Order: sequence, then C-alpha cells, then structure tokens
Amino acid sequence: MEIIGNIIKGAINIKEALTPEVNPVEAQQKVLQNLLRTAKDTMFGKAYDFEAISKADNPDVAFVNSVPYFDYNQINDKWWSKLHEGLEDVTWPGKPSYFALSSGTTGKTSKRIPVTDDMLSAIKQAGIDQVTALSNFDLPAEFFSKEAMMLGSSTDLKEKDDHLEGEISGITASNIPSWFKGFYKPGEDIAKIEDWDKRVETIAKRAKQWDIGALSGIPSWMELMLKTVIDYHKVDNIHEVWPNLQVYTSGGVAFGPYQKSFNALLGKPVTVIDTYLASEGFLAFQARPETDAMQLVTDGGIYFEFVPFKPEYINPDGSLKNEAPSVTLKDVQIDQDYVVIISTVSGAWRYLIGDTIEFTDVERAEIKITGRTKFFLNTVGSQLSVNKLDDAIRHLEEKFNTTIPEYTLCAKRFEDGFYHSWYLGSESLNEANNSIANALDEFLKNANKNYKVARGKALEGVKVEVISPEIFAEWSGANKKKGGQVKMERVMGEDKFKDWEAFVAKN
Repeated sequence: MEIIGNIIKGAINIKEALTPEVNPVEAQQKVLQNLLRTAKDTMFGKAYDFEAISKADNPDVAFVNSVPYFDYNQINDKWWSKLHEGLEDVTWPGKPSYFALSSGTTGKTSKRIPVTDDMLSAIKQAGIDQVTALSNFDLPAEFFSKEAMMLGSSTDLKEKDDHLEGEISGITASNIPSWFKGFYKPGEDIAKIEDWDKRVETIAKRAKQWDIGALSGIPSWMELMLKTVIDYHKVDNIHEVWPNLQVYTSGGVAFGPYQKSFNALLGKPVTVIDTYLASEGFLAFQARPETDAMQLVTDGGIYFEFVPFKPEYINPDGSLKNEAPSVTLKDVQIDQDYVVIISTVSGAWRYLIGDTIEFTDVERAEIKITGRTKFFLNTVGSQLSVNKLDDAIRHLEEKFNTTIPEYTLCAKRFEDGFYHSWYLGSESLNEANNSIANALDEFLKNANKNYKVARGKALEGVKVEVISPEIFAEWSGANKKKGGQVKMERVMGEDKFKDWEAFVAKN
C-alpha cells in the first residue's frame, strides 16, 4: 500500500506543478460570460436579456443593473417552482437531475435547490483541485493509501417525478468517482442508512475493519460519531481505533468553536482543512497550510458578488434591500464582512446564499466564513455577527479551561428589559452562571464598540444557562433530522427561542 501511496502522491505533485495559477479576477469574468451565454435562451435569460448583457462593454455592470437579488423564496416562487410543474429551460438549460434538500439551519421546511449535471461536474472538479492542493501540506506518502470517512447525509436519495432528492452531501457521495470508491468509507451500504443513529452505530461496530486516514464532515456531527466509536470500543481517543488518522476536512460551519472539543477526542494532532460546500455548490477550500482561510473556487461554475454586511443593507429577516450595492473580486477589501451573492450553473442568479465572509487575502481570493445574515444580532443596536460570538465562546473556553462546542442565544425581553440570553452546550463548564455571564459581557464590551454602547442604553446585560451538548443534537433531530448539512442556529428570534426553551425544559 505504501507503493500505491507514493504513486498517488507523485501524481498529485506532478498535477500541481503542471497546473497554471489562476488569476481570480480574470477567471470570474470568464465564468460570468459562460453563465450568460449558456443560459441566454432559458426563460430567465430571455426575461433579463442575457444576450445583450453578455455583449455589453462591461457585462458585470450590465448584469448588476439588469438582474435583481434573489433569496430562496423569491427565486423559487417565481422561477424554480416551474421546474416542479414539468417545465424545462427555466433558469438553466434542460431540467436538473437532482434537488438538494436544505434548510441551512435546523428547520421543518426544506428548501429544494436544483443541482444540475453541470453543477455536479463543477463540484467534482473543485474536489480534484482540493486533492491536488494537498501537495502543499507535506503529507507522507502513506497517507494517500489510507481510507477516507465521509460523514454526510444518507445516499439513499428519494425518486420524485423525473429527478432525485436528498441533501447535497448525500448527492455528492452518491456520485463519487469510481476510482475513489475503494477508499470511500463507510461504503455505499452504510451510507444509504436513513436513520442517523443507526448509521453511526453501524460505523462504530465496523470501525476497526477500516484504516481511516482522513475524516470529512460537519464538526458537530463528526464529534458525535467519534464519541460513539470511542465509547463502543471502550478506548480513550479515536487514534486507538484509527491510528493512521492524519487529516480532518471540516465544512459547513466555522471550525473554531469546535476546535478544543474536537481535539479532546484525538490521541495526536491532525491536519485540519476547511472547506465550503453548500447546497448551492462548492464555494471554497483551504489550499495551503500557512492559513486556515479558504480559497474561493473562481474558475468553476460559480460567479461571486459581495455586499458589504452593514445594518442599513439588511432587512430584519436577513434578506437584502434592493438598493444594497455589490462589488466583485476586483473591488473587495480585507477587514470587511460581506454577504455572499452567487450565480451558478444550477440556475441560481444573484442568489443570497445566507452566509457572510471576510477576505484575508484579496490577491489569492482567500476568505473566512464569519456567520449568517439571519444570525446577525442587532436588537437594541448591539450589532454582533457570529464571528464575534464565536470569539466570545473561545474566550470562555480559555478563561474557564473548558470546551463549549455548541451555543445559541436570543435578544429576549424580560420584565426589566432586554437581555442577551445564552445557552451554552458544555460537559465541563462548572462555573456559576453569573460568573460566566459577567465574563461574556466584559469580553463583548471590549471586543465590539456597538455592543458597549448598547449596554449603556437598552441592553440590560447577559443571562446564561449551561446544558448538555447532546440537547443541541436532539433539537436538530426533533426539528429536522440528525447529521448531514443540518447546523444549529446560533441566533434565534423570540418565537423560535420560546420553542427552544420549552424543548430544553422538557429534555
């Protein structure tokens, strides 16, 4: 197997050496032209005259001036719903082979996002590019002969009319290249098990049959799987089961809040590589070890725009105001949060994906996910994004020498005014709630001037409850289902928070 590893590593190194560097700005211009020309004869393309846009002196400007922003509800109600009526050539030529079911965060109603064959090809190419970038990480040859555990949603896709439906991780796993199937675990039979608990239990039983070198999946669900394997085999850490585990490919959410609790499950350090695979496409991946930022996939099937993440551009429900300005890669700046807007080979146009990012390196088009537009906590002027909330959690972990893998909060009205009411998921946080609340409050006042101003006015303070992290997973299971792309909402509105508090009290 070491010979195989050397061959694979050598091939990757050769491909990396022969692949020309991509100029992100030029690549994006080509992607936009390809999107416009390919979709010009669709219903959408005709409605917005893509042919004229593609021939304009500045197609990117003409595109912005002609096509409005769309969130899921807007594009689905006006356009994608026609696909379910049997129409084709709606927002992309033909009909999509798949629909990705996604609620983004836990929720009972799934979005149905088209996934075309062109998008699957783009995702596969981005995956190949990511594998090629592993040559930058100085991994030993033996790593490339080990197996990879991909923990996603079920690959038992549901047939509906003339397409298949499932979560994006299940769709991509069911379309892995044939050459990779020998490395892929838990294998097709286990991956098709719909019940997440049963699937993870089966993984635990068979775990020692596999020589796992890499893990891939959303951190919260990966942690639960690893704990199940560790408990089943009565060992202290996962390396006692998989001694050759060297790489964890994270995705879906920022890894930072999970880092300490994840590392506690290991017997030795692993290389963590961040990725950004959403239901709408493969947006970015970490391409080099010098940074934990991710490089946008600028030469694939996605055209990017960015709206400065400022309160005056965001509606209360997290959608964009029509007058919000967008910029392209050539005009972005560091130290500025942006709302991500994408147009894709699946027929999404100027689509609000719901995530916010910041650029860490403009020339390389490298980014970090900073949160969700709906998770922006601006009640009574506090203006806290998820990255600031994550920073506060890491501060608590360091201050109290603990791990807090999950949390959620709400700006809630009590009898004496508004408080930020936090629920922290931790098994080892034993401080008094008021001490934790004071530490949170002081950190946020020092870290965010708007929060400090709000604390001097309408925001009375912070309240904290510490609960088992398992309750967060059970909430996800009760509201949708476990595993896959389901992510815990970090900030809730008051109505949702009432349901959450009732659920916590019951559990």
